[in-house]
Amino acid sequence: MKARHEPTNLSHAPRDLHAPLIVLGVDGGGTKTQAIITDEAGRTLGEGRSGPSNPLRVGVSNAAAAVREAVDRACASADVLRTDIASAEVGLAGVRRADLKERMADALQRALGISSLEVVTDADIALYGATGGKPGLVLIAGTGSICCGKNARRRHVCVGGWGPLAGDEGSGSWIARRALQAVAQATDGRGAATNLDEAACQYFNVATPDDLSLAIYAPSMTNERIAGFARHVIEAAAAGRDAVADGIVTDAGRELAVAACTVIRKLRIERETFQVAYVGGVFSAGELVLAPLRAGVKRVAPHAFLAPPQLSPAAAAATMAREQLRRLALAG
Repeated sequence: MKARHEPTNLSHAPRDLHAPLIVLGVDGGGTKTQAIITDEAGRTLGEGRSGPSNPLRVGVSNAAAAVREAVDRACASADVLRTDIASAEVGLAGVRRADLKERMADALQRALGISSLEVVTDADIALYGATGGKPGLVLIAGTGSICCGKNARRRHVCVGGWGPLAGDEGSGSWIARRALQAVAQATDGRGAATNLDEAACQYFNVATPDDLSLAIYAPSMTNERIAGFARHVIEAAAAGRDAVADGIVTDAGRELAVAACTVIRKLRIERETFQVAYVGGVFSAGELVLAPLRAGVKRVAPHAFLAPPQLSPAAAAATMAREQLRRLALAG
């Protein structure tokens, strides 16, 4: 994937040392990448979007290209150059391994030309944005799923994030796969009848449920495309017209609760008051997924509370970039 809408001379124009400092925050995942440019006061100057930038899914070079595309669109929106950016924080899915994180940092420094650039996981920026840097948890349930938390002693714990084959319980891909299994079982007569067969046929563009295997196992089929079917499962559950869909979404909330409770126990914060924030498309299901999640968390940590994040992941990344500038200034 190549960057489009690239402003000219981005990596060669000299930076005005007297100009206001601007920073970059990036949130990159398995479906999309969002870049946001802010000034030193936190005001948003421009935003840009592009496709997936999880290097485990699209490779390091394609991930770097997607980030650059989003950044260039944000630069065009803000009417600035890449060389105007004083600091950048890039949060990406798929970079929990130190070696891959380092490779992405090298690739992004070459692609963006920003010397003060830090690569962290998407969970790191989501956690910061969830609680404003305070102790607490964040649950991410989009294409994949992961839960991270931090306690008052600054211990940091993450669980999940294993991908669709080994994990991602409660995520969009997990919901979609559970729904496809239910359709297969209903078609065979091995499971309860469900209207999800009609939704699956429409989504995957096949005539009958028996044809679904041709679509979902096609060489061109991606995990992101399969995960997109979760939206139709959630819609069916929200409409109250399918007990199978309702059960799958409820189970997703329970699985996310298991992840949250595991982090809580590891951090030893069962008796404390803290926020459990939630981010990602799965939470468009509202109380269908939040109710079982809340119930599971309350059993382990009665004083914990669920609430949306204080900042979006991209805005949190920009805030972290500003903090990075302050650390550099103090170190200097």
